[in-house]
Amino acid sequence: MCGITGWVDWNKDLRHYPEIMQNMTNTLQLRGPDGEGVWLSNHCAFGHRRLSVIDPENGQQPMEVVNESHRYIITYNGELYNTHELRQALRCRGYTFRTQCDTEVLLCAYIEWGKACLDRFNGIFAFAIWDETKEICFMARDRLGVKPLFYSHLNHTLLFGSEPKAILSHPSFTPQIDKEGLCEVFIIGPARTPGHGVYKHMQEVLPGECVEFSRGGLRKYKYWKLESKTHEDNLEKTASVVQGMLEDTVERQLISDVPICTLLSGGLDSSALTTFAANKIHHQSNEKINTFSVDYLDNDKYFKSSSFQPNSDAKWIEMMYQFVGSQHHDIKLHTNELTEALDEAMYARDLPGMADIDASLYLFCKAIKKEATVALSGEAADEVFGGYPWFYREDALTANTFPWSIQLDHRLNWLSPDLIQTINPVRYLQQRYEGALSEVPKLLGETESQQRMRRMSYLNITRFMPTLLDRKDRMSMRASLEVRVPYCDHRLVQYVFNIPWDMKTVDNREKGMLRKALKGIMPEEVVTRKKSPYPKTHHPAYTEQVKKLLSNVVHDPNSPLLPLIDEKKIKSLLEQPAPTAIPWFGQLMSTPQLFAYLYQVDLWLRNYKVNIAV
Repeated sequence: MCGITGWVDWNKDLRHYPEIMQNMTNTLQLRGPDGEGVWLSNHCAFGHRRLSVIDPENGQQPMEVVNESHRYIITYNGELYNTHELRQALRCRGYTFRTQCDTEVLLCAYIEWGKACLDRFNGIFAFAIWDETKEICFMARDRLGVKPLFYSHLNHTLLFGSEPKAILSHPSFTPQIDKEGLCEVFIIGPARTPGHGVYKHMQEVLPGECVEFSRGGLRKYKYWKLESKTHEDNLEKTASVVQGMLEDTVERQLISDVPICTLLSGGLDSSALTTFAANKIHHQSNEKINTFSVDYLDNDKYFKSSSFQPNSDAKWIEMMYQFVGSQHHDIKLHTNELTEALDEAMYARDLPGMADIDASLYLFCKAIKKEATVALSGEAADEVFGGYPWFYREDALTANTFPWSIQLDHRLNWLSPDLIQTINPVRYLQQRYEGALSEVPKLLGETESQQRMRRMSYLNITRFMPTLLDRKDRMSMRASLEVRVPYCDHRLVQYVFNIPWDMKTVDNREKGMLRKALKGIMPEEVVTRKKSPYPKTHHPAYTEQVKKLLSNVVHDPNSPLLPLIDEKKIKSLLEQPAPTAIPWFGQLMSTPQLFAYLYQVDLWLRNYKVNIAV
């Protein structure tokens, strides 16, 4: 994985601005600590930071290929898992290759097939290609949006980058937010509406989208989206197909020239990936796979079972690493570390985020990086197979809003009345929800109940999953660790999307189909274990520490946060010895995370010098 950035300007000779391009590239250093490159021409400049995974000796970027006197330049972040097949197909068409990198294969695929090359790719990617002859900058992002790609288009200029910080470093871009941005931060956040960069004049290439920028302007094309189709396979065949797809995608994603590992929580999703990966690695090399888990010091003393988190992970993790025979590493985080990493987590996103849920993942990835460069993670299985509680709760199914954000009144309670009047958050949230529903592909003949569950699945895949993929990408790449997500294989996602809900929940279990597909592959106790989310700290010291952080903010008369919140209500909440913990986003973000989130908002507004333009 890597960091990419670029600048296209029809009114400037960019060869005269190497310092600007170098600065943009430098912002992405942690995404790619193993190498860097800058390429400049009259009207296009690309930058690249490299994290070496395949063919470390070669593959320097930006990479250039000349084909029949036409010159093409690429800056690329990602992995193609079907590189071998693509290389063979291109060799049959006369192409020769000087590296083993998928970068060269991807560029040649574009030269041969144009934007239709995207239909042939299996992988996670974000890239830009400059066609010097036609003066076209072509950008694309993978189907599920695993790899990020932000851009800003103003008149004759295009700026882009793997992270907002690359664009923010350009001297012509001013960090500011308008009414829409404020709604994204306070009502949608820590999620983002797909395509929105929160900052004014910043967008992101949508999952499954490509963009062309030429002298004629900017054009967008959707090359992939979820489709609704009648599911023809019976129960047994469906389970067999799911198992085969999952095994195939894990095998593809084990390709690496550097050490690889898995994240193991002892839950269904990560245990399945670990089992498939361990079996494959043992078969190929007779070696043990490295597995990693995370928890918090003294968390067992304060853990309380809830409907969201029914049990802790420890005994299940031990069961699994003994079952697969892995070299296991148990990472324990200290409360102080977690609080201190809130700043780093915000800088990783360039926005306020999931507070300690982000910070803990960053610290976890930082520890893993000491032993490995690539990891497999169970991200996205809950969205794809229907694992979250809101798939089953009537209040969430009938809420007429995003089921992970049904506590809107609770959120509005923190905000300044003036801000509420200015941004009209209720209308904004309703518009975003209705916009998402309007995209859901319909299937003739479905009952209202079936349509409702299809809508819920679509919302989770296209609106909630991107939040976790953002978190995964930004926190892992901040630690220079590549994390792959087999459950985001587009073939698997498309297939499972069309499995009827009663079959998807076979045996009346959440993720019933995944459980059936994995039966007999790993311990039955793990196959039948009730879902438990990513671990968070239950230590009261964390609550006290983030209380103190936010208290310092709200007692600072110069804080940029104060005009945006109801100061009296926040201070009153801070004074409560044990405030009620109501999840206000997802399953894990309740009152301590609110304190940390507002602290991050203040930190972001101050340090990024964000101008509020309303």
